[in-house]
Formats: sequence, structure tokens, C-alpha cells
Amino acid sequence: KKKKPKLLNKFDKTIKAELDAAEKLRKKGKVEEALRAFEALVNQYPQSPRARYGKAQSEDDLAEKMRSNEMLQKAINTYDEVVSLPNVPSDLIKLSLKREADRQQFLGRMRGSLVTLQKLVQLFPSDTSFKNDLGVGYLLIGDNSNAKKVYEEVLSLAPNDGFAKVHYGFILKAENKIAESIPYLKEGLESGDPGTNDGRFYFHLGDALQRMGDKEAYKWYELGYQRGHFASVWQRSLYNVKGLKAQPWWTARETGYTELVKSLEKNWKLIRDEGLAVMDKKRSLFLPEDENLREKGDWSQFTLWQQGRKNENSCKSVPKTCALLERFPEATGCRRGQIKYSIMHPGTHVWPHTGPTNCRLRMHLGLVIPKKGCKIRCAQENR
Repeated sequence: KKKKPKLLNKFDKTIKAELDAAEKLRKKGKVEEALRAFEALVNQYPQSPRARYGKAQSEDDLAEKMRSNEMLQKAINTYDEVVSLPNVPSDLIKLSLKREADRQQFLGRMRGSLVTLQKLVQLFPSDTSFKNDLGVGYLLIGDNSNAKKVYEEVLSLAPNDGFAKVHYGFILKAENKIAESIPYLKEGLESGDPGTNDGRFYFHLGDALQRMGDKEAYKWYELGYQRGHFASVWQRSLYNVKGLKAQPWWTARETGYTELVKSLEKNWKLIRDEGLAVMDKKRSLFLPEDENLREKGDWSQFTLWQQGRKNENSCKSVPKTCALLERFPEATGCRRGQIKYSIMHPGTHVWPHTGPTNCRLRMHLGLVIPKKGCKIRCAQENR
């Protein structure tokens, strides 16, 4: 059993009845009354850590009720004040700073959250859970290097920490250290530790095994599906809209966008000729694919629309194609899609992969394709 946190110092024990009365109001959902009660206690007993913490919690609750970022910032400031008071119980410091960091992340104040988490780690260096949270903080700002150092430190102190293992494996995978990432991801998931049952880790373990030619990949994809992370073993996107039809290949009629498809097919030579003209220019407008999806070969892309936003510079180079596409806002306005030219040179092979969401369909329009030896596979069907 977890020990109940000790939240009262010697002084707060003498005003326990008043603190309990204010807390009772908060737990009953009488947020405004609770806040007034805790504010009165803070005014009367400014050195009371528990009264200050109760005030922060009440502000936090009220921020949620009002959907107010301004009120939430007040709560963050009050959580921070708790720690600066004298004789604050350790458990109360932990709760205050942890909640402060969480609320800072909620507001998108990632660097502020990092500072708070660093403070926690400095105050409680032997508590690996705070180091784990700090690692996540670094990952959230894209600082994989410092996150990696943190998880190496955790694993030196607690070699069986599943949370640290999955995150360390995740970082190794991002560094393209595929074989090295597998044992960490696998052992981390097998640990069942809190925070490990996350679709990203099933996704990356399966992908790593697949790249190593290990058929065990589909065991993990299946497990990820059974645990509700994937729409199916084949559809392993992590942002999904429930109830959408899923199938590997669609006809133009099934998509509901027959006019778009017919227009693209009818004008394919215009689209091809503008694309070839751009490709032949000395200044390189095509950029290498940057999602680490190539096993071998050369694959580059020239983007016209990204997440519903038009690339004006790109469209200046292919004006007729862009004018044609602008007649179809269902494509140009797709917030989770792209419209792009794509070049794959002979011998290119792309790793099996899944798009990030099930709420878009990808249409491929072939422009210059060899008659033999070129194919695309979706699920188990080649075309």
C-alpha cells in the first residue's frame, strides 16, 4: 500500500480543523467558497504551507471550471509560493512542484516546466520518478540529447525501470539505432510499469523489429491493437477518428471525390510537364524525404500544400497545377494532409509504414512510371 502523504507541519496541525473545513468545500465542488476559505486562512496564517497549497488547488479547480488561463497562471504562482515557505513537509513540496510542472505544460510553458522539474530533481535526487518526468520534459522541447542523459542516469540507479526503458528505447530508435532500441522498448513494455502502455512504444517496437526483418513485429502490432492503441494491425496511426471505414485500396467512387479524381486524371500531362520542368532546374526545389522511411535509394519531394497551408513559392513554379488544385478545397484545406510531387529513383525501397491519422485518404497520381518492376503495397496487396 502507498503511504498517505504527510502534508501538515507542526503549525498546520494546530489549525487542522479549519484546513479540513475548507478542503471539504473543495471536495464537494464548491470551488468559489473553498477559494475564499483558503484565502482567508492564508491571510490569517501566511506561513501555513497547507493553506497556501489549498488556495493553489482551489485556483486550479476554478481555472478548469472557468476555462481561464489567467486563473490557471495564478494557481501556478501559488503552487510555487508553497515551496518558498519555511518548514514545508517534503510530500507537500513534491505535490506542489509536480502539479506546477504539469499545469505549466498544459499552458505550453515547456521551458518553465523544465525549470520546475529540475528543481524537483535537485531537491529529491534519489527519486527516479522525478528524473523520468524531467526526461519527458526534455523530449517535449525536442531536446533528445539531454533526455537521453537523464534516462541513462535513471537506468544506472534503477536498471529495471520500465518507464525509463521505453523512453530510452524510443530515443535510440529516433537516432536510427534500430537494433539497440529493441531490447529497451520490449523490456519496458513487458514491465507493465505505469506510463509504458502507450501506442507510440508499440508502434516503434514493431517498426524496429520489422526493419530488422523480425516477424515478431506483428505480435506487438496485434498487442497494440488489442490494447486500443491502433485501429487495426495494419492501421497503426495514433490519431484516429472512431467509426471511419478502413480498407487498403479505394475506388474513386468510394472516396466520394470523383470530380477531383477525374480532374487529376484528365490533366495528368499538364501536372507532369510542370513537375518535370521544376525537377530539371539546377536550383533544387525537391527536398529529401525526412521521416526516415527509406531503407535504400533516393526519394525526394516538392510540397505545394502542407496541413491546409499553401506554399506560395512552390506554386509560383507550377502555377497551372496549383490553379487546378485550388478548385478542390477538400484537398488543399485538409489540415492533416499534404499535396506534393514525389520522385523515387530506381532501386528505392521504402520501409512499411503507417500514416499519422485515419482521417485522410492518400491519392497517388502516377506521372512518369516504368512499365516493369515498380510496385506499391498497402496491407497485403501489391499494385
